[in-house]
Amino acid sequence: MTNENCTHLAAITEVKPPSRHECAECVKIGGQWVHLRTCQECGATLCCDSSPNQHASKHARATGHPVIASAQPGERWLYCYPDDAFVQY
Repeated sequence: MTNENCTHLAAITEVKPPSRHECAECVKIGGQWVHLRTCQECGATLCCDSSPNQHASKHARATGHPVIASAQPGERWLYCYPDDAFVQY
């Protein structure tokens, strides 16, 4: 995975921090998560694809918001769903 030719990643000028340290959708349904991701379009913090409910990727598909950032402490990366592109910052 690289960021070559990914206009979505190139458009990120400031990384949005996690809005909270929990998956908002999992909290609503009493679900559990493994890792958290923050949408760089709207700032929603949701669970990763290793989590049972995969709320971050569902959010990206439903809204068209392409880029997430890891919300895990010590991780500094962005991922673009449509381009399958990854970059560390």
